[in-house]
Amino acid sequence: MFRSDTHITLTQPGPEPPKGASCMTRTQLLASLAVSLGSMIVGYSSAWSSPAIASLMEPGSGIQVTQNEASWIGSLMPLAALAGGFTGGPLLESFGRKKTIMATALPFIGASLLVSYANGVEMIYAGRAITGFCIGMISLSLPVYLAEAIHPEVRGTLGLLPTSLGNGGVMLCYVCGFFLNWSQLSLVGAIIPLPFLLLMCMIPETPRYLLNKGKDRECQAALQWLRGDKQDIARELHDMERTNILMKKTKLRASELFQPCHVKPLMISIGLMFFQQFSGINAVMFYSVSIFELAGSSINSNLATIILGVVNIGATIFSNAFIDKLGRKILLYISDVGMIISLVVFGGYFYLKEVAHTEAPGWIPLLALMVYVVSFSVGFGPIPWLMMGEIFPSRIRGAAASLSTAFNWACTFIVTKTFMDLQGIFGPHGVFWMFAVILVFCLAFIIFFVPETRGQTLEDIERLYTGQVMDSHLASSGSRRISSLANLKPTPSIIL
Repeated sequence: MFRSDTHITLTQPGPEPPKGASCMTRTQLLASLAVSLGSMIVGYSSAWSSPAIASLMEPGSGIQVTQNEASWIGSLMPLAALAGGFTGGPLLESFGRKKTIMATALPFIGASLLVSYANGVEMIYAGRAITGFCIGMISLSLPVYLAEAIHPEVRGTLGLLPTSLGNGGVMLCYVCGFFLNWSQLSLVGAIIPLPFLLLMCMIPETPRYLLNKGKDRECQAALQWLRGDKQDIARELHDMERTNILMKKTKLRASELFQPCHVKPLMISIGLMFFQQFSGINAVMFYSVSIFELAGSSINSNLATIILGVVNIGATIFSNAFIDKLGRKILLYISDVGMIISLVVFGGYFYLKEVAHTEAPGWIPLLALMVYVVSFSVGFGPIPWLMMGEIFPSRIRGAAASLSTAFNWACTFIVTKTFMDLQGIFGPHGVFWMFAVILVFCLAFIIFFVPETRGQTLEDIERLYTGQVMDSHLASSGSRRISSLANLKPTPSIIL
């Protein structure tokens, strides 16, 4: 377990640490696994709507819901997540990344129990709203924690671990949904936060947050724990300190979010979040069982969603393996083109079925959605969240990530709440073709606006947008502050 009284000896910044596998320490892996279990909760809770709504609308269900009530059950979660996203930003800066993440565990458990023992649709609404609020907070906090804690050389690989476990949560929900009803599904959801809470107690706060709060010794101890006992952290701590000096010059004002040097990363993040949601992913995931039933697929609807879950996990493993080799932009290109093709095919299936009244093979919707899910999971699933933690300058990271997360959940609510209504207006084929057209514009957005952040430190990325603005502030105060840190010479005391 990490101890708060841990101290290490610092030297002056030396040569850069070696690149590659040596950066993948077991402590960084533990920290990534701990916070990523929170993403498993998010995945399970998000996927719950798909099998649960189908179960609730079956004859003999303990609670009978109408079509309108079902749409609210599906869309209340992202609506509440919007509020959670706004709330999470100030909490990240006031209480820290770790405490903000941990604060969601008990409410997750309580909300799942509330839904499981619901005796009316109002209790389900309440439970889903609480769940959504916590999802908004945790989906904001996880990328920030990982971006600040993980070494740049493995930040892509470990930064995608939340997506892998999140997809594992989706898969778990689909498998359980094959055997359990909506109430039993929620009961399982109350168990998942327990190991998450246990592991979160074993990892430190992020070094950058501790340094910002003036906790120099704790910062050094946390960084040494994350990098390993034998790693030289002097240069990395030196770079962190340089950035921190400028960040603490003045108190952050809301207007700073819209300064020229901050607008571009903010718009990039918001743009990625927009295209992520208006690719139609949550409409597909929330209503996947209903989509297969509507398509009249020859494959059992619940079984088809399980197959999608397996494919989803496989695609994420591929993304984890190659993101630090191919880079973010290449995977975004692959993701975008794959989703366009699959949505066009899927829309074409519905057009032939409902407009042209022509029979098409029942395996087409499953194949099209498999391609769609693979494409999404390779790029647009994880990368907008990963880059949200990377591209914001440290001074505005909490506030900007909060705004970007809230925007993401606002888009999620719009897509999920209007999906069934849009189907009634344009038909299923029209809705899926609409998502495909949006993704064509997305391709241009990636080409002209999205930067490549592979292998760059957070300080390197910050200089890309802010230039050398910090350098003028360093001469007078930086050397004094850094040398005072380097003179701390206590004894190491780290156990795991």
